[in-house]
Amino acid sequence: MAQVAVLSAGSWWTTMAKVFADAGSDAVIHARRSEGADAINTQHQNPRYLPGVLLPPRPWATTSAAEALAGAANAALSIPAQTLRENLAAWAPHIAPHTVVVSLMKGIETHSGLRMSEVIHEVTGIPFERIAVLSGPNLARGIAGGQLAASVIACPDQTAAAVL
Repeated sequence: MAQVAVLSAGSWWTTMAKVFADAGSDAVIHARRSEGADAINTQHQNPRYLPGVLLPPRPWATTSAAEALAGAANAALSIPAQTLRENLAAWAPHIAPHTVVVSLMKGIETHSGLRMSEVIHEVTGIPFERIAVLSGPNLARGIAGGQLAASVIACPDQTAAAVL
């Protein structure tokens, strides 16, 4: 069973942690706030961002990015685009050399004009072959509720994209 570190406890990545757990992965959510982590761990839901959506027992949450990333085969990132560089600089030492990093972040970094995958590469040195981008015309609440949706994942290395 692959471990997936989900860095952000907002609605989209809470949904993705649910998707990863439903697919058999051990999903660990990094939450900035202890009350968010506590709600995920005790109530199996994220009442701030996805009230009423129950998570399976498998995803658990921590306020420690290092703990979330420990042993992770995949790391999923979903934070505001303009905060990625700063947060990633703190997280980068905890990302293992084999970890595939998945971005769902939209937009570009304002001051550099870089896409989020380019920021990930620049800050961490992770080769593009281990950086995947997931996108699609979908909404967190719809997917969390089991509605049909379309998503696309792209990565230069087909092997890395296949593990997701």
